[in-house]
This record gives sequence, C-alpha cells and structure tokens, in this order.
Amino acid sequence: MSPHDFARLVDTHGPPLMMYARQWCRAPEDVVQDAFLKLIALSQPPREVVPWLYRVVRNGALDAGKTSRRRQRREQTVARPERWFLEPAVDGLDAETAVAALQNVPIDQREVIVARIWGGLSFEEIAEVAGCSASSAFRRFSAGIDALRKELGEPCPNPSSNV
Repeated sequence: MSPHDFARLVDTHGPPLMMYARQWCRAPEDVVQDAFLKLIALSQPPREVVPWLYRVVRNGALDAGKTSRRRQRREQTVARPERWFLEPAVDGLDAETAVAALQNVPIDQREVIVARIWGGLSFEEIAEVAGCSASSAFRRFSAGIDALRKELGEPCPNPSSNV
C-alpha cells in the first residue's frame, strides 16, 4: 500500500471508525490509531481492508471499554458521556436528541446502524465485523431504525424502506 493510498484511507475512514469505536470506549482516537498502526505493520494487507479495520477497531474498542469500566469502578468516578455527533444539528435534527435516542437503542442494533449509515459498510461487511449473518445484520438495522423512529416520534410511511 502506497503512502498516498494509506493517507486517503485514513482521511476517508478515520472519522467513521472513531464514531464506530465510540460505542464501546471513551478513547476512540487511540483505538483507531492502533488499528491503522496494525495495518501498516502487516507484511501483506488484508484482502478487504475496510472491513478488516472495522473488526480491529471493534475488538480494540471493546477491550478499551472493559479496561475503562474496570478503572472507573476502582476510582468510583462518574464520567460525562461523550457526544457522538460533531455538528450541533443535522438536517433539522437536534444532535443531543439524536444522541439520546441512539443510546437507547440496543447495542447490537446501534452497532449496525452506525456501521451502515456513518461507516458506509454493506450488510455483508457488517455481518463479518459483528460475527453474524447478513440477514441478521439487516434485521438489527431495521429494528434499530424502527426503534429510533419511535424514540424520536418520526412515523415511517413505508416500513420496508429502512435501507
């Protein structure tokens, strides 16, 4: 992989990967940076680089989250939740409301929603990352979108249009 290709990969996929990692840990930048360092260290890059990055970020974020929770319990401190959206409002949707609604969605559904919408992964790629079938990834996505719509009070005129 050329330095130019690597830089383009970081620019394109770095921000969505940080949002993806933020579901499980409070230091997504570190997790994403570690994933890119692991990619550089490989003698042969994986066949599908982007899904590989999502898998490495997911595993790293889960580990970082566990470590952080253990440390929190030991230190007996309560931390303020991180914001997932950088913009104060997205297409008329209040970011705080969206964050609260997304946090109320079960983690398996939220993972698929973030990977699909912000990460741009296909359901097949999400299935590989999340360790489920593509049809399960789609069902999780569909159920999560329905839950978000209910939480936000947004009716869905056509329930089959969740893709």
